Amino acid sequence: MIFTVAIDGPAAAGKGTISRAVAARFGFRHLDTGLLYRAVGAKGGDPVAAARALTAEDLARDDLRTLEAGQAASRVAAIPEVREALVAFQRRFARSEGGAVLDGRDIGTVICPEAEVKLYVTASPEVRAHRRWLEVGGDEAQVLAEVLERDARDMGRADAPLRAADDAVVIDTTALGIDEAVEAACAVVRARFRPE
Repeated sequence: MIFTVAIDGPAAAGKGTISRAVAARFGFRHLDTGLLYRAVGAKGGDPVAAARALTAEDLARDDLRTLEAGQAASRVAAIPEVREALVAFQRRFARSEGGAVLDGRDIGTVICPEAEVKLYVTASPEVRAHRRWLEVGGDEAQVLAEVLERDARDMGRADAPLRAADDAVVIDTTALGIDEAVEAACAVVRARFRPE
């Protein structure tokens, strides 16, 4: 059975939390696409070869959330051949047997336009900034400025800008709790998922 759930949205909208919960609820595999570049950078060596040989196990490393992995990810993400290889990895993951949930910024529009379910998870910039501030601390006004800057960069880029796919179901989590947001997403998947 091949069934893909594509979940896109801006930072701190809740797409990662929702994606993990949907995958667990339906027994699908989950891919946080943001980890891909970190994994390539953490592998070291030739980044193009590392991207082409990337496996699901590489994404389970416990050092992918470190500052060093983030810096390495930033360097390898600038290499077009790395990006090309990682698009191929995401597409293979999405269309493998057993069902898959992928979250990112261009899953429903670029990576998996054929996904059976497309969700766009969003929330107001102020709410997203507050959520991020609760995670990282610091100056909340500065966090809001960074969220707005990231939104402008993600939505304004020429290559695969962040936007909802035309056929995506939009879930606005501004006024939703985690359980409500997860249930809204699961209801959409349940309506379209027909296991054989």
